[in-house]
Amino acid sequence: MHDLRAISLLFQMRADFVEAQPFGSGHINDTYCAWYDQAGTRIRYIHQRLNDNVFKDPIQVMENVDRVTKHALNRLLAAQHPEAHRRTLTCIPAWDGKPYAIDQEGHLWRTFPFIERARGYDEIQSNEQAYQAAKAFGEFQKLTADLTGERLHETIPDFHHTAKRLEALEIAICKNLADRAGGVQPEIAFARARAADCSRVTDLIASGAIPERVTHNDTKLNNVLLDESTAEGVCVIDLDTTMPGSALYDFGDMVRTAAPTTREDEADVSQIGVRLDRFEALVSGYLSAATFLNECERSHLAFSGKLLTLECGIRFLTDYLNGDAYFKIKRPGHNLDRCRNQFAFVVKLEEAMAEMEGIVARY
Repeated sequence: MHDLRAISLLFQMRADFVEAQPFGSGHINDTYCAWYDQAGTRIRYIHQRLNDNVFKDPIQVMENVDRVTKHALNRLLAAQHPEAHRRTLTCIPAWDGKPYAIDQEGHLWRTFPFIERARGYDEIQSNEQAYQAAKAFGEFQKLTADLTGERLHETIPDFHHTAKRLEALEIAICKNLADRAGGVQPEIAFARARAADCSRVTDLIASGAIPERVTHNDTKLNNVLLDESTAEGVCVIDLDTTMPGSALYDFGDMVRTAAPTTREDEADVSQIGVRLDRFEALVSGYLSAATFLNECERSHLAFSGKLLTLECGIRFLTDYLNGDAYFKIKRPGHNLDRCRNQFAFVVKLEEAMAEMEGIVARY
């Protein structure tokens, strides 16, 4: 374990360090909850070391996080929100004023106040949770919709550029590094048949029909803290992938993760279906906050779920062909199971598209 007392001295804590312990279920960054004594009151902070194997330029990540959280807090304070400091992450500055500190080994650390009386959930357990999570992500986009100045850093270039994900698949097919292409011809044909879908949103952005926005890019339920008493969505967390994108990417990934009847690695694709009640909860929650969307964005909300599911399936297939080099697997063929699962969900979304568009139209 890292010397958290030494790490605490790198930041403007205004309190005395007491103890710290590992915190959370995340697999990328090293996260600790630390207790401090502030004039006799125990308060908590989160200290986190960024994984520089995943984030090649962690300073750019933190510059994005700092800009977005400062802007969100200023918006909340201007609106006189009674819980402004609970509704957004806030970076505690290092002694040089930067939103991060570098330890003696060259690793980047950051510190946030702990958001009390709120918790995260790994899986959506009800439509109300889906509503609250979608509303919270909509509020996050709304708070950052008028962010001015230079464009945010694109910390993971072309992250949701689905057409380029398809190009990466074609390269993997040609290289056939793991000698697996012969056994996945139906999956390859499935992806190629939807090439036009892959470029639909990026073409709309290029034409100006859909604006580029600040997007979270990892809109799983466990990245929203819900109030322990009211179950209301309180704060969006894990902002490391926040960068320029389309609002459709965030909503589409919510549909991909929250609306299927099975988990994404269920091998029995006959069990896969669309939970339209869950989809409606996402739509109603998101649109209650995302009042900034233009008509073209609204009209593509149902499609966005299909797009992000297709993209994820393409990524799983690409990784399978490359010998499972990116996604962690727990069994042989795990990435192929994931791919087939996602492609089966794409089919179910296509079959339900008219009904889903009707749901969006009601809100």
